[in-house]
Amino acid sequence: MSVDTNFDYSRVLSKKIQTIKPSGIRKFFDIAGTMEGVISLGVGEPDFSTPWVIRKAAINVLERKHIIYGPNKGLAPLRRAITERIEKKHGVHYDSDNEIIVTVGGSEAIDLAVRGLIDPGDEVLVVEPCFVCYAPLVELVGGVPVAVPTRIENRFKLMAEDLKSRITDKTKLLILPFPNNPTGAIMTREDLEPVAEVLRGTDIIVLTDEIYSELTYGRKHFSIIELEGMPERTIYVNGFSKAYAMTGWRLGYVTAPEPIISQISKIHQYGIMCSPYVSQNAAVEALSSCDGEIIKMADEYNARRRYLVAEFNRLGLTCFDPEGAFYVFPSIKSTGLTSEEFCERLLYEEKVAAVPGSAFGESGEGHIRISYAYSLKHLMEAMSRIEKFLKKLEAEKNG
Repeated sequence: MSVDTNFDYSRVLSKKIQTIKPSGIRKFFDIAGTMEGVISLGVGEPDFSTPWVIRKAAINVLERKHIIYGPNKGLAPLRRAITERIEKKHGVHYDSDNEIIVTVGGSEAIDLAVRGLIDPGDEVLVVEPCFVCYAPLVELVGGVPVAVPTRIENRFKLMAEDLKSRITDKTKLLILPFPNNPTGAIMTREDLEPVAEVLRGTDIIVLTDEIYSELTYGRKHFSIIELEGMPERTIYVNGFSKAYAMTGWRLGYVTAPEPIISQISKIHQYGIMCSPYVSQNAAVEALSSCDGEIIKMADEYNARRRYLVAEFNRLGLTCFDPEGAFYVFPSIKSTGLTSEEFCERLLYEEKVAAVPGSAFGESGEGHIRISYAYSLKHLMEAMSRIEKFLKKLEAEKNG
């Protein structure tokens, strides 16, 4: 289509959307897609196939040839199965009729929470480094994202004193992303208790994004909803993409007290209406019979995790030992390059796609994110190319 160059699109497009930067993850993924022979370690997508029993459940639904709209909040059997799983794992009961919405991925669940709570001028505390969507979603509704940095010396955990120092009379929401993307950090009961103590006595709501909760190494995930007084002020987000290798099925969920769900469900009704019928039926099977599959995938991720941490440290790029998710977040400060420069050169010179730490907030600068949701063979070839790249950088330094 030809474009009328005399038409000023900037005058008709939303001023707000024009200020939002594109995803730093997608930038490098899109570039890599135009190049031959690239090893892409940039996207957090499991390389495993969705377990057969889940696919079979979907096939059975398709063969019935009756694919319909479902209830706005999700199929009743799935809502019951989700709330039963949460109660079994965390000891917290949610009403499957009034305190849950099945969403189009965890991303929609986050969007619902932000849009349902935030008015222009409200401040949202965003724990960084973090997934790229939080701050832009806050900005789109006129809110003000306030970064709360985490540091490697604290194992990238949220420290209560850092949280407290950023609370103002405009603070309405804390986004708590653990297990963390991109660092792989987790929070234990002992870590979360001081955080909960800071929040008690305030009106601040917590949005806890626990999409990686099934993928931890060495210890089980602990949720803030397990602490006294926290379920009443917490919006809990999770989904099926990571643990069940169901990224393309686009299915997540959000649970919260009924007064919150009753309001954000209106956004879901008008913007989405309902989640995919086939995916929801398949998810019921996932919850009922795939715990063993999760363990198998987590064991494989763990082997890849150990390999990458050891290799990056061997190469002189200090690498935090992640305890959750499927990412490593090595420091590249010793190279003298910014994370953006490092990733651009690595992509064009050695055809390895990684994501600059700056894509995850200012506190991510000086690091890169590598996903190990890829085969060990894939990772070994990538590390060989990275080693070659680092030797080239060292030669440049030495003249």
